[in-house]
Amino acid sequence: MAEPLDEYTARASIEIEASPETVYDLVSDVTRVGQWSPEATGTVGHPHHLKVGDRFWGLNRKGLWRWFTHCTIRVADRGQRFVFDVDLGPSEVSRWTYEFEPTADGCRVTETWEDRRFGARSKPIEWIGQIIIPGPRAAHNQWNIETSLQRLKAVAEGQE
Repeated sequence: MAEPLDEYTARASIEIEASPETVYDLVSDVTRVGQWSPEATGTVGHPHHLKVGDRFWGLNRKGLWRWFTHCTIRVADRGQRFVFDVDLGPSEVSRWTYEFEPTADGCRVTETWEDRRFGARSKPIEWIGQIIIPGPRAAHNQWNIETSLQRLKAVAEGQE
């Protein structure tokens, strides 16, 4: 496993033998996230393919813990970039970014997690996070990203 970039950022990339548009369509259909994510299990209340400003509820699990987050789409450029912010109540939690670059055999997908838990309002979220996932969150999410990308590759390459 690669090391996270720092304590606030994790990132990994993978080559997928499918077009950037095909893989983008999979990622932007947030109803399917449970097919590849080891932590996110699904979503509630949204269309399948989202545009900038759309919101959805993300469902998550880790062991016996279950929780939901409120997500807002920030960038939705088909075949290029998909970005959403995660919040819990009034507190910012994270930003997830997917970038798609064409390659000779398909595309390179880069997934990035950025911690947005800063300031006084974020302290309860950090505390709860340490109960559910003890230790450095960036290291945990580095593993999640690498696992997710491998699973996404398997799904995407089986689609075309």
